[in-house]
Amino acid sequence: MSAIETRGLTREFGKLTAVDDLDLSVEEGALFGFIGPNGAGKTTTLRLLAGLLEPTAGEVTVVGIPVGKDPRAVHRLIGYMPDFFGVYEDMQVWEYLDFFARCYDIPAARRRQVVVELLDLVDLAEKRDGFVQTLSRGMRQRLCLAHALVHDPQILLLDEPASGLDPRARVEMRELLKELQAMGKTLIVSSHILSELEEICDRVGIIEQGKLLFSGAVEDVYRQVGQERVLRIRIISDREEALAALQDYPGVGEVGEVVEANGQLEVEFSGDDWALAGLHAHLVNSGVALTHFSGAVGDLEEVFLQVTKGEVA
Repeated sequence: MSAIETRGLTREFGKLTAVDDLDLSVEEGALFGFIGPNGAGKTTTLRLLAGLLEPTAGEVTVVGIPVGKDPRAVHRLIGYMPDFFGVYEDMQVWEYLDFFARCYDIPAARRRQVVVELLDLVDLAEKRDGFVQTLSRGMRQRLCLAHALVHDPQILLLDEPASGLDPRARVEMRELLKELQAMGKTLIVSSHILSELEEICDRVGIIEQGKLLFSGAVEDVYRQVGQERVLRIRIISDREEALAALQDYPGVGEVGEVVEANGQLEVEFSGDDWALAGLHAHLVNSGVALTHFSGAVGDLEEVFLQVTKGEVA
């Protein structure tokens, strides 16, 4: 079943069409990456999905409920985290979450439990009694994510949740998003950090100038643009045996060395995720000792550039 579905969704601001006849379907339980350049229409789309903007044309349904017909019901199903958020800096951390829990009419006894659970989830339990103004940017991002979760929504709309974070905070945010998906949440995440979306998302949508250019599984993006994956593999066993094992597996293309001294190889590969898992098992079963096996950073960026340049066949 679709968690969110749009048909002909359009939003105009005067002569500007920010979202143009967008048809989108996101399945329940998905971690969907929404990517596009600045001004592509990502934020406007998320606001339309959240019911914060009225469409000029078209419709949005959330778990089968039309947003325009029952917005209050939809708002209880959705947690929205904007790209720029306001926080009440003179509130204590627990008080900030308690305030928003009150807005959803959560009873006092349950509110106390919700605050404890959310602070544990976003790793801010030690900051419970501190003031919001004392939190770092990464901590504020996690607090605002907790704010979006106070009413236990089924669907999370997160606009650039890793924006401005340092590398450690981005890793923490990425792990938190994966944990939320494991809890059964549906997530739609917009971001410019495409390599990180590739690591965590099972599906992506590419938007430019308000038009959805592609929506589907990451491996289908590669297939549609005719681009092979690029793998980075580091071996510590015999190089010739590793090369022979690689060339013996279907889907393996050109193999080059990234850094000769440490045994790191760059491998073109045309298989899907199951074939990728099979390649890893094949190398291990062939006696190849691996210390690193992953997609090369930048793959999704290359696909994005091809799609937004109109190079899709």
